[in-house]
Amino acid sequence: MRSLSILGATGSIGASTLDLVRRNRDAFRVVSLTGHSNVTALAALAREFDAELAVIGDEKLLPDLRAALASSGIATAGGEAALVEAAQRPADLTVAAIVGCAGLAPTMAAIEQGRTVALANKEALVSAGAVMTRAVTQHGTTLLPIDSEHNAIFQCLAGNDPAHVRWITLTASGGPFREWTTERMRAATPAEAVRHPNWSMGAKISVDSATMMNKGLEFIEAWHLFPVGVERLRILIHPQSIVHSMVEYRDGSTLAQLGPSDMRVPIASALAWPARMDTPCEPLDLAEIGTLSFRHTDEIRFPATRLAREAVIAGGAAAAVLNAANEIAVGAFLSGQLAFTQIVQCCEDVLACGLPQSPQCLDDVIAVDRESRARAREMMVPAR
Repeated sequence: MRSLSILGATGSIGASTLDLVRRNRDAFRVVSLTGHSNVTALAALAREFDAELAVIGDEKLLPDLRAALASSGIATAGGEAALVEAAQRPADLTVAAIVGCAGLAPTMAAIEQGRTVALANKEALVSAGAVMTRAVTQHGTTLLPIDSEHNAIFQCLAGNDPAHVRWITLTASGGPFREWTTERMRAATPAEAVRHPNWSMGAKISVDSATMMNKGLEFIEAWHLFPVGVERLRILIHPQSIVHSMVEYRDGSTLAQLGPSDMRVPIASALAWPARMDTPCEPLDLAEIGTLSFRHTDEIRFPATRLAREAVIAGGAAAAVLNAANEIAVGAFLSGQLAFTQIVQCCEDVLACGLPQSPQCLDDVIAVDRESRARAREMMVPAR
């Protein structure tokens, strides 16, 4: 039986993880569960899985959590420091799935325990990649990626020497606007942007998929996770979302990981690693699917991937600035303040203002993030 903590248990990754645990109750013992503000869901999960500790991120809601878990014997806590404490509790595997910069400190705390961390928090590597990977090396932590693309690459590499890699290819569905002209995208609505053709995701990540920024951020993550150099990383459009990523080796062999569009597949890979476990996902019927197609990205219509690649090359704080500006711009689009095509333009404008000094620690990363968000707000122009 493996001990397990889930940081972000009430989100979509947490729900998928706990669905797998529910189906394999004899394989896992739940240590810590955290949530941001959904007290009812967190308390129900803590009771169902007999967690040792339940933590609510919004400290004002701690009395409600305590009331919901009264007489259960489950310890409760609230606030940022308590999230870090949850991450520090001894566990064989910690799933880091707290969204945004709120997840940085707990993710770092989990890494510093020197065990195994299954990473779903994008900001950990996009904004704090150098800081986080240095900590992974220092503490001897095993880092398992949960994002479908990075988990696919991890599986295709399977311990092979990165020096033998010719290409790592991340695949992208292209989002809901992959066939749209730039002119048509200028008038795109939030409802259209969040209507992803293949995946069921939250509003922010769905908009990122529509702009291709999500794939750009994944490019940055891949650069940190897999040390093959920026020149050996590329992105291909794959509308079917069946091949999640590929690794081509110097001998001409290409290994690809295929699977359904269901996050329980990569999560199961991390939960059971280095073994395998059953999932309820339907097996692929390749004959029914029939065709798998690929094409190059169009960085004229979708410049986000170019910005991400340039941020990797620039180094330092560039990726953190890009991520922060994008979050503000996407929020502005969803609230009707920016046109869809202005999202990436806002990011480019913020980057063009100059970069802060390279972050050396987590506090530096958080400061860069805060400064970049403020600058993005100042530079936004009304939607037109």
